[in-house]
Amino acid sequence: MKIGGGLVYGLPRATALNTLFFRRGIAISSLSVCSSRSPFPEHISFIKNVATTEPPQHLSYLLRLLKARGGSIISPGAKQGLIPLAIPLAKSSSGAVTALLRWPTAPSGLEMPVVEVQKHGVWLLARNVEQFINRILVEEDAKTSLGIDKVFLAATEDGEKFYQKGDFAKSQISDTDVYLLRKVGLFPDVIERKVMHHFAKEDHVSALVTAEFYTKKEHFPGFARPFVFNAEVLLKVGRNLEAKDAARGALKSPWWTLGCKYQEVAQIAQWEDEQIEYIKGKVTEEGKQEDLNKGKPRAQIALDEAAFLLDLASVEGTWDDSVQRVAECYKEAGLHNIAAFMLYRD
Repeated sequence: MKIGGGLVYGLPRATALNTLFFRRGIAISSLSVCSSRSPFPEHISFIKNVATTEPPQHLSYLLRLLKARGGSIISPGAKQGLIPLAIPLAKSSSGAVTALLRWPTAPSGLEMPVVEVQKHGVWLLARNVEQFINRILVEEDAKTSLGIDKVFLAATEDGEKFYQKGDFAKSQISDTDVYLLRKVGLFPDVIERKVMHHFAKEDHVSALVTAEFYTKKEHFPGFARPFVFNAEVLLKVGRNLEAKDAARGALKSPWWTLGCKYQEVAQIAQWEDEQIEYIKGKVTEEGKQEDLNKGKPRAQIALDEAAFLLDLASVEGTWDDSVQRVAECYKEAGLHNIAAFMLYRD
């Protein structure tokens, strides 16, 4: 099967879009008023009425923690220049935007992951809000800075359900990354650091085993990053042919989940511009007519085009240039609420 043909976690990407969780008939201009107990009603309302999905149960708690860590809470509609699937939450002092990802289709266990928005796509921070909350609390507790208490004071009754201050010290585990992997869950950057630590010790076997473990589909379904990193590891130990195959496999997933520039992965895959040209051909009128002649339904062709356009936009990070046409594709496929979400801007 041709690479770049719209695949995601084992299924045709555009076909998988038919499993979207959305509700029809909600106008984006009529955000509902949430409970006064929620300190961030705008985000809750946005997810319900614009993103048309259920907000994570502990989202308000996460927003309090992000603010306590020095972040600035930003409007969920402040999406200019960002991948249109993102729901912005907060911006750090360095300018990094933490967001929720509203998948075109949600793999099991990753219905609304927490991501950092980058120019070329997203970097997965945690599989869900609850996991990210626990990570923040562990990392703050492991620090020796004076700002720790401020983060824990941001916890109200929610804190009783999460990591408790002092548990890291009680565990007698000296390494924060080891604690996170054992007690909290798997995180891409933590696994990648673990691999590099193996290399630092010249333990190439453990590095290769850990990198392969990273790619197991149940860990981060839908994300290309584990396969990209595995390709980099294979290249590092001189297994160039396997690295090439791994990189080509990575490009079967959405390019905006690579965790780096497309060109870096294409270089390992030993491709130049042929995949970009292939996708550009698929979104032309001639390419779409060819699919139609083969019997592909018009709605499916529209969904394929949306996936292809997002891939192309990720190459240069030109999200705003293509968002209008991507939304039109969703409308043509009958997914009007998703189209409205993609287009929404403050």
